[in-house]
Amino acid sequence: MELEEAAETQATEYEREREAAEKIAGARDQIRVELSKIIVGQHEVIDEMLIALLSGGHCLITGAPGLAKTLLVKSLADVFHLSFNRIQFTPDLMPADITGTEMINETESGREMVFQKGPVFANMILADEINRTPPKTQSALLEAMQEHQVTAAGVTFPLEEPFFVLATQNPIEMEGTYPLPEAQLDRFMFNIVIDYLGEDDEVRVVAQTTGASGEKIDALFTGAELIECHRVVRQVPVAEDVVRYAVRLAAASRPGRDGSSQFVNDYVNWGAGLRAAQFLILGGKTRALLDGRSHVTVDDVKTLAAPVLRHRILANYRAEAEGVGVPEIIAQLLKDVPASIGK
Repeated sequence: MELEEAAETQATEYEREREAAEKIAGARDQIRVELSKIIVGQHEVIDEMLIALLSGGHCLITGAPGLAKTLLVKSLADVFHLSFNRIQFTPDLMPADITGTEMINETESGREMVFQKGPVFANMILADEINRTPPKTQSALLEAMQEHQVTAAGVTFPLEEPFFVLATQNPIEMEGTYPLPEAQLDRFMFNIVIDYLGEDDEVRVVAQTTGASGEKIDALFTGAELIECHRVVRQVPVAEDVVRYAVRLAAASRPGRDGSSQFVNDYVNWGAGLRAAQFLILGGKTRALLDGRSHVTVDDVKTLAAPVLRHRILANYRAEAEGVGVPEIIAQLLKDVPASIGK
């Protein structure tokens, strides 16, 4: 009897995982259709954000003002039917404005301190223009992003799952911005860059946004289904050679180590850490499922190298003086690290 119950449980579990994998495989086109009601173009950006969300990772979105970064994040929250809060980061924003604060509450028995939850208590947080506020306030998100909890006055408050932080930032070169601390940058799975649209797409945007109100986005997932997707993604098998390639690709970005290339030693001040390799593999698993595959390839890792590494590599002054940017450094790493490698 116990063996039969165990077999039935295993069969049910397998069927649930199969259904979740099929839902992931069909998610890309369905979500593109829904987002196209409001968002024009940006297919690569949408794919990268979708990979991060299905993997359970946070996103840093970089782009000039007016490129629909905020609208895209809000639209994704609607697609996944998630509770959503937007926090506008400004120079005078305080940490308690994000996490919450203790307040005095009048009761029949007298006054008592009650924790008033801040806007971070939602499934999806849009940290809008996160680099407009000083590092002290930026760091208020560190515990929430890593442990999915907030600690105040010695009491820990868990955040509702699933939990994502999607932060937008204007280019660092713009006036009135503060670079994010490396510890916080490393907690973002991807740094997604949004560029200007082509002329035809911009014409569509102008026509669409100056006419009647657009269509409403329909929810395609629930929070519970998204959590199930996170579990299924982590069960995708990966060959050791692919994992080793991801590890060596991340390690190749670190200067001053045995085996570091002269190019990296000349132009890189700080390289990617272990999280880079972890996110390369985790993102590769999700990308495989979105493509209808049950295995991860080296090409998956290569495709995700830019969004995973671009905020984890710090170029030095020589690189800046000679016009060598992080994109060129990543391209060189992809050339230098062989795809087929032994132990």
